[in-house]
Amino acid sequence: MLDKIKKRIDLNLIRFLNQVDASYNLNFISPLLFKVIKDFILRDGKRLRPILFVIGYKGFSKKEPAGLYTSALSIELLHDFMLVHDDIIDKSEMRRKKPSMHVLLNKYLARYPKAKFNGQDLSIVAGDIIYAIAIDAFLKINELPLNKERALKRFIRAAVYTGSGEFIELLSGTKKIEETTKEDIEKIYDYKTAEYTFSTPLATGALLAGASQREEKILSEFGRYLGRAFQVKDDILGLFSDEKKIGKSILSDLQEAKKTLVLWHIFNKSCPREKSLIKNILSKQKVTIKDLQRIRLISQKTKSLDYARNEVEIFASKAESILKRSGLSQKHKDILIHYCRELLDF
Repeated sequence: MLDKIKKRIDLNLIRFLNQVDASYNLNFISPLLFKVIKDFILRDGKRLRPILFVIGYKGFSKKEPAGLYTSALSIELLHDFMLVHDDIIDKSEMRRKKPSMHVLLNKYLARYPKAKFNGQDLSIVAGDIIYAIAIDAFLKINELPLNKERALKRFIRAAVYTGSGEFIELLSGTKKIEETTKEDIEKIYDYKTAEYTFSTPLATGALLAGASQREEKILSEFGRYLGRAFQVKDDILGLFSDEKKIGKSILSDLQEAKKTLVLWHIFNKSCPREKSLIKNILSKQKVTIKDLQRIRLISQKTKSLDYARNEVEIFASKAESILKRSGLSQKHKDILIHYCRELLDF
């Protein structure tokens, strides 16, 4: 079933982009603009968020209204909008195993050495356009106006909260790691990851199907704990995996001095000499592979990988327990649990 949902989402994504061009003449206004937006959006991805959107809807409704799968794209497009901006902020050169949008645009601008703007500037504008067409996609579903209004408010909330999560995460980079608490890190996880990756897709789909405010809260809470589990897994991969698997630089988290749960544990369980070394690495302008190897070596002593994996299991189990209270159909509960376990599998 999940494969079928994903295939329909991918097909609708291609169709929707053609509709966008027909409606707004983007290719006529700027072939370059339309090309980079289309290239970025159609890159291979899990389509996690729109899949959860569809599950959230179908779990509360037996019908399938016109525009359901196009509306589900709104969450994917919101994700793309945020990735474009994230890559600029994080100075990431790769996204989904291809050059980031601003890298592509800087390559294009190389032929204009006197230009007073750069690829980052152009990407900000392109990202904003992606956000606008995300709202366009959302409105395509044929549902009751009241349901659409409630769900749209939830969609907007995701944009506000995720942006706020990015804001506080950036500021956390100025905070010393010894001053950072586990609660600080979980707050960032909740706002930057859980809200728009899990809570909002499920809750928005459910609200469109007419689910109650109580159901929205249950799905939101489920998504919050699942989002924490997902982010801890992502942080583990960022520190212990390789570039080929994660599709970006393995140094990016250290380079940005991100206060992840696994790094927090490594630091707090290390000896004074190792603490000093970690602080020195986090303060460096340019982190190296050797720095990463040092962190990994310390983590073996602190058993932080085992700790982080256990946290993933705790959060996932909490999420599953919460989902039992939901009125989501049992069929879709089972699909959701299976899918989430698959996502969290190392």
